[in-house]
Amino acid sequence: MKLFKQTALALLLGTAFTAHAGQLIPAPQDHAYPGTILMKVDASNTAQNIYRIQQTIPAKPGKMTLLFPQWVTAQHGPTGALNQFAGFKASANGKPLSWRRDNVNVYAFHLEVPSGAKSIEVEYQHLAPTEAAQGRTSITPDILGIQWQSMTMYPAGYATRRIPIQTTLTLPAGWQYGSALEEAERKGDVVTFKTTDVETFVDSPLFAGRHFKRFDLDPGAKRSVHLNVVADTAEALEAKPEHIELHRNLVKQAYKLFGSQHFKHYNFLFALSDEFGRVGREHHQSSENALKTDYFTDWAKTESDRGLLPHEFTHSWNGKFRRPKGQDVLNFNQPLQNDLLWVYEGQTTYHGQVLAARSGLMKASSIKDSIAAAAARYSIMKGREWRSVQDTTYDPIINARRAIPWSNYQRSEDYYTEGSLIWLDVDTKIRELSGDKRSLDDFALKFYGVEDGRVDALHYTFDDVVKTLNAVQAHDWATYLRTRIEELGPAPLDGITRAGYKLVFTEKQTDYLKAAEDRNKSADFTYSLGFNVGSEGKIEGIQWEGLGFQAGLSGNTTLLAVNGRAYKAEALRKAITEAKTSKKPIELLVKRGQQYRTIALEYYEGLKYPRLERIEGTPDRLEAILAPRQ
Repeated sequence: MKLFKQTALALLLGTAFTAHAGQLIPAPQDHAYPGTILMKVDASNTAQNIYRIQQTIPAKPGKMTLLFPQWVTAQHGPTGALNQFAGFKASANGKPLSWRRDNVNVYAFHLEVPSGAKSIEVEYQHLAPTEAAQGRTSITPDILGIQWQSMTMYPAGYATRRIPIQTTLTLPAGWQYGSALEEAERKGDVVTFKTTDVETFVDSPLFAGRHFKRFDLDPGAKRSVHLNVVADTAEALEAKPEHIELHRNLVKQAYKLFGSQHFKHYNFLFALSDEFGRVGREHHQSSENALKTDYFTDWAKTESDRGLLPHEFTHSWNGKFRRPKGQDVLNFNQPLQNDLLWVYEGQTTYHGQVLAARSGLMKASSIKDSIAAAAARYSIMKGREWRSVQDTTYDPIINARRAIPWSNYQRSEDYYTEGSLIWLDVDTKIRELSGDKRSLDDFALKFYGVEDGRVDALHYTFDDVVKTLNAVQAHDWATYLRTRIEELGPAPLDGITRAGYKLVFTEKQTDYLKAAEDRNKSADFTYSLGFNVGSEGKIEGIQWEGLGFQAGLSGNTTLLAVNGRAYKAEALRKAITEAKTSKKPIELLVKRGQQYRTIALEYYEGLKYPRLERIEGTPDRLEAILAPRQ
């Protein structure tokens, strides 16, 4: 019992008590580290997806603890890739050092620095996934994406922003790269970066590729913005001038919205690939983005993907410059508090949609269709009967983004999309109360537009959000927000009504939602039969207590036939339409595991797809929200 109490106390204090030898992990202190870490990374082995790392770490004789990052900020949970770390060896003065892992905090490594040593040498490998079952693909024969937190160790006892580090990277032969890191020199395929601190270093990932192109999105600007694109093929890089101009519009519209820039320079890292793993991850002066190869080359079909860059760019202001106070930590091994993610991610989702429309990357009608889809989803979400949107902010810790069997009932990270509906609600409420003289744009200027040019984080609390809202428009915002994030019951759709629209269901899909469905190779029957059908007939997204659920459908089920004929999406759509008149049950032949069975669905109401419909005689606030700022 005594050991348990000591361990618990140590964890609360930011240290970890080790029963075996009694060694504590020093809590981080905000003072300068005596020396600079020298790091070498060899990323040239793309054939086997192996990174080889060496570090020279200044040290003094005595006990020392090295940490491997555990809490990945942009993933909002303790998801550090320790499972991909291998081959750890340490030495000093040319002699090997023994080490042992902490038996409470497995991200900590203890060793003893010998007398007379001024530094230690460590080496290890980061073994990136070689197949999908092992994780997201981050290396292909043509592209690599480096997330430094997966290959960086640092000494315990210091704030990461006070530990200097200089890194040298060996790239595959002839490859080019993009990163927010500043280059000191390049000799052939070896790049040396300027010394920075560990916090900034880890927050500055790198994309490199055989096929690379860089677009200047703000020519002549003091604080540059570049789109760094790597791709499977050289052809995928061929963007038309008018497409790049839309990305430049994104930068201009963001500046008009936030009224500030909180970076020295900004780099979009953008992979266009059918092999490289999908990613959308924010960083203060850059972002990691990956979509399919045809982003530029088949522009008419990629609109549903074009909300990614506006979302991640918004994060430079919301999430990176302005951060929740509970995420004001000194290193990557202190827990993050996620309770304000409905601001961090929810408002970013909302502003990202707004900027996508204002820049022209997406049509205003398409944003309206995506809002309709979100509203429809939450209007039937059974999980809202037991779990608030506030509680979903803890899901990255609870579930770590693993697949779940009943998403409609369990809920997942709904603070993103439901959060965006809450901020539409707030925006339209400000407009209503002010006679359409003020809006959430005014909040953005006051909240994010402060201290222009400041790069280090400015943290906020719930009360800070409420105070700024009241400075824009007086109202009981504390109660207003708490009600929407904490209470159960109906979905927060008031913002749609106040914007001059209502959610309706029709038998025909909107063009945007149909195109998005086709791109994902799925067919949506959520609001008729209570499930979707993915590629190769896999039944997905079964609605809790919906029609399919009541018929006994579950995961790992494949739809083989509809009314005696092989399944095709069009065949099922036709059967649903015909059942309106025939009043005959729709027969589905399904397979789960080795079991085949036929189920009959008594459904006669036809196809149902969501869309927004104007409420005549009301202000069209949504059109005003999505219109570009002059």
